[in-house]
Amino acid sequence: MKIFSYIIYALSLITIIFNATKISLEKPFEGESTIAIIGIVASFCAIVIVALFMVSRKLVEQTK
Repeated sequence: MKIFSYIIYALSLITIIFNATKISLEKPFEGESTIAIIGIVASFCAIVIVALFMVSRKLVEQTK
């Protein structure tokens, strides 16, 4: 399960970097830039969810 978590981390970081290149600095909230911002926010959410999952797994292991 650790490997899967690290794969999700890596894919999320790659998605953030890719979408950051798509943002237009002149009009950041129009057209394709809006989609890129939504993708960045979604990737950050995925990272937070995986981090919470890993912390909860550690807590379960410590209570056993």
